[in-house]
Amino acid sequence: MRSVVGESVARIDGAVKATGQAVYTADLSLPGMLHAKVLGSSHAHARIRAVNLEKAGKLAGVRAIITGRDFPFLHGECIINIPFLAIDTVRYLGEPVVAVAADTPEIAAAALDLVEIAYEELPAVFDPEEAMKPGAPLVHEDLGRYQTISAVDPVPGTNICQRFVLSLGDVQKGFGESDYIFEDRFTTPQVQHAAIEPHASIAQVDAAGRITVWGQNDSPHRGRKEIAQALGISQARIRIITGYVGGNFGGKGGLKTEAIAIALAHKVKGRPVRMVFSREEVFRTITRSACIVTLKTGVRRDGTLVARQVRLIWDVGAYAEKGPTVSLHGGSLAAGPYVIPHAEVESFTVFTNKPMSGAMRGYGLPQVAFAYESQMDMIAGKLGLDPLEMRRKNIVGEGSTVVTGQRLYAVGLKECLEKVGEVLYGGPEEEPPAAWQKLPRGRWVRGKGIACSYKSVKTPSVSAAYVKIDEDGSAGVVTSTVEVGQGSHTILMQIAADVLGVEKENITVSFADTDVTPYDTSTTSSRSTYHMGNAVLLAAQDAQRQLLAMAAPLMNASPDALELRAGAVWSPDGKSLTLAQVLRTTFGAGAGAAVIGQGVFTPRDILGLEDLGDAKLEAFSTLSAFHSYAAQGAEVAVDLDTGMVRVLRLVAAHDVGKAINPVNCEQQVQGALGMGVGYGLTEEYLWQDGKLLNADFLNYTIPTARDCPPMEVFLVEEAHPQGPYGAKGVGEMAIAPTAPAIANAVYHACGVRIQDLPLKPAKVLKQLLASASGRLPPRVPGKQ
Repeated sequence: MRSVVGESVARIDGAVKATGQAVYTADLSLPGMLHAKVLGSSHAHARIRAVNLEKAGKLAGVRAIITGRDFPFLHGECIINIPFLAIDTVRYLGEPVVAVAADTPEIAAAALDLVEIAYEELPAVFDPEEAMKPGAPLVHEDLGRYQTISAVDPVPGTNICQRFVLSLGDVQKGFGESDYIFEDRFTTPQVQHAAIEPHASIAQVDAAGRITVWGQNDSPHRGRKEIAQALGISQARIRIITGYVGGNFGGKGGLKTEAIAIALAHKVKGRPVRMVFSREEVFRTITRSACIVTLKTGVRRDGTLVARQVRLIWDVGAYAEKGPTVSLHGGSLAAGPYVIPHAEVESFTVFTNKPMSGAMRGYGLPQVAFAYESQMDMIAGKLGLDPLEMRRKNIVGEGSTVVTGQRLYAVGLKECLEKVGEVLYGGPEEEPPAAWQKLPRGRWVRGKGIACSYKSVKTPSVSAAYVKIDEDGSAGVVTSTVEVGQGSHTILMQIAADVLGVEKENITVSFADTDVTPYDTSTTSSRSTYHMGNAVLLAAQDAQRQLLAMAAPLMNASPDALELRAGAVWSPDGKSLTLAQVLRTTFGAGAGAAVIGQGVFTPRDILGLEDLGDAKLEAFSTLSAFHSYAAQGAEVAVDLDTGMVRVLRLVAAHDVGKAINPVNCEQQVQGALGMGVGYGLTEEYLWQDGKLLNADFLNYTIPTARDCPPMEVFLVEEAHPQGPYGAKGVGEMAIAPTAPAIANAVYHACGVRIQDLPLKPAKVLKQLLASASGRLPPRVPGKQ
């Protein structure tokens, strides 16, 4: 049997999703199910003085109506300060205040129209820099009293919920040794995950008080723990079941609709309650953090980086959610994938009266990558250097030390950079891409830009898996990895098929169910292929050992001499027994027994930590079990009359370690490139006094398929010695270089440097009009 590892096999969930047969949470209907709706605050910051539910509660068909005072519990991952419903104080416009469960969604909505709430408005703060100043309105007056994880240390009496510092060498000494010092400020906006499936869940509390939640949570075991901590009950009294998930990108971790559904389910005597957010409610639930990045960089005349000082201010919104861990990961990467002897990063996570910000594809990396890759081109331009050569001179390689103090291994960045440089700049300059012919009328100019990046993974973390062989020789992978569209279930199937020699068509992969599937930290941070892939590999090898031990006496051979392939056990003399024959002979023809292999993986002997000691490796560490690497290039056209930017093509080279499923890796990169185009050109939350003005897909512009340019994707395989078959993660890394590559290409095209995303036409045109010539002489990277 040919190994399927390295083969571009079809996604095991592809046909069901493509034909519309996949059932999502909002499609589920359980017997006796009620429908929930929620009423959001009409103020960004206010005391709740009175709530009148009398009229709403009398409406026919209403089964429960509650406020935060009826269910006064707090939850959260980093700081336990998020109420199931607002308790006494609202901290952003639209925060859930009242929830109702009714026989129909229409009755629930009508009931909320009858609710009367009296507020006392409080001063609000919407800008994180203003929020850091002494005397700013406090989003959380009791900040010092909340329970926190060890990695988070809030500053009571302020809006700072997290501050940390990383340093390498002596940054002031480095500046003293530099020939030039550059200092620049960059900003990135809050943006929406924009998953097609909205937040949704169903909760039921049975007569014994046991809670069951059906939903889309990307980390069901962590979600179960969060619920248990909030309610002060055993995790054994909570069950979370996931099914198909219609997109995630980091937005479906933690408790979103689950908290409201659980609160209502406690009031309705065993009936299930389904809570589905509207699109506007989704927009107000969780976002990518806005970030202000200040970079101070010292260089020598030849472009060698000597020192870099980074100051980060993350707008976390009204509640911490995952914001502090986003700042930890983003901060640990903020100096960039460059050899810099002296570096320092200071990172602040700040509360404001806006919706929560947290994890979104890249986990803090897109914000900082836009800054450091833009500044790399700015430095190259000032020094008269080629941007590509500037990167060649400084990028990390095998054994390089970064600002966390960790040394890097299995580094494929140089190969990624060279591939993009060759493809983007290697062709004749006079041949424009095909997309050039489709541009509307205007004075269009072309430019090219490049960017690179690297990404860490959540460390330390744990994944466990079972692999079972059933009586007919088919196999099942039992895992809590959630298939959110990234293709992980297909990857895990391929790993099991390779070890067991079972045809891929005869292997199933389970949905997550905390009563059945073993522990997994989370389906986040591009950790699943590396961590769960290793767990499945170990579990399959355990099942393999058991099968060979069973077959050995039946075949008069040593287990070490036997092998599994094509659904059978084979001996050196060419004899074979099918897996079904081995099981039935061992357990009896009608026994129906199965072999169950178990695997648990947590990275312990992490490369690059030899000089740091194990004491440094704790929960939410800035150190990493592996790093992913990528380079991307963009070719753009800019209309000098309007400032419009069109991306003509994108080139991406990604070090994936080992492409277990090459086409799946390519698809992950392509999807991320599309998101990167939106992040770079169009997407941002628009605010007016704390009110979100574009909370829908009509006014919040995400790229469609027609907006995505031709994409060329190349996979680099610098195998990681501890990854399954050498594999690393790819899904999150892929979004980080896109926006800075586009921004660098825009500068090359017309001399306009945008330092605050997105690059909307008005910004570009404003700078074009301010320029004396309207266009600066271009430099062509790689051609100097």
